[in-house]
Amino acid sequence: MESIPKSGYFFPNKFALSLIEALEDMMGENGLKAVLNLANLTELVDSFPGDNLNKEFDFSDVSAIGLALEEIYGPRGSRGLALRAGRATFDSALKNFGALAGARDLAFKALPLEAKLRIGLPAMARIFSQMSDQLSTVEEQANEFIYTIHRCPVCWGRSGEDNAVCFIAAGLLQAGLTWISDGEEFRVNESKCHAAGDEVCEFVIQKRPTERMDKGSGGAEIGNPGS
Repeated sequence: MESIPKSGYFFPNKFALSLIEALEDMMGENGLKAVLNLANLTELVDSFPGDNLNKEFDFSDVSAIGLALEEIYGPRGSRGLALRAGRATFDSALKNFGALAGARDLAFKALPLEAKLRIGLPAMARIFSQMSDQLSTVEEQANEFIYTIHRCPVCWGRSGEDNAVCFIAAGLLQAGLTWISDGEEFRVNESKCHAAGDEVCEFVIQKRPTERMDKGSGGAEIGNPGS
């Protein structure tokens, strides 16, 4: 697997640590080592990122981990792992920040579901924009929200893909939506992906939740980019 050139844009160490630990929980120590070695990140095998908010984990390294998962487990297997890792990363590292931390307050829980999403999704986007070099915005439409990543770490440096590939990001969004909504599940469809030639990575989130689903499937869909 070819190495992805460094981007000069960074994730907080804590976010990267949560992602790597989630993968280790799912794949075991040897499985994680295989992924890190293939991703040309051998320095992480015995030294994980620090448990701090320093912006030091390059976007290219996040992307390389996702690509290595695809190389080892194939499109279907890597999809499930990436979704679960994204969900676990939110649960471990993000849910206690800012407005998201208030999702369990009685006043927030009493709000209608759509109001919760209207507050919580932009709060999630702000966390990424403020604490990392990922730029995210949210647009509300009649029946859905459009969550756009303008500078995406998950597919950084990749191109020529036939389909969208940002499953880690989709898993993060799924877990965030479940947290904000107090347990509901939502379909997250990546309709545009930079790796497939689009200018941005765009996720369509229906305002109406699905029935509660097995977390292994996670309710994520990856659509045809640009559709």
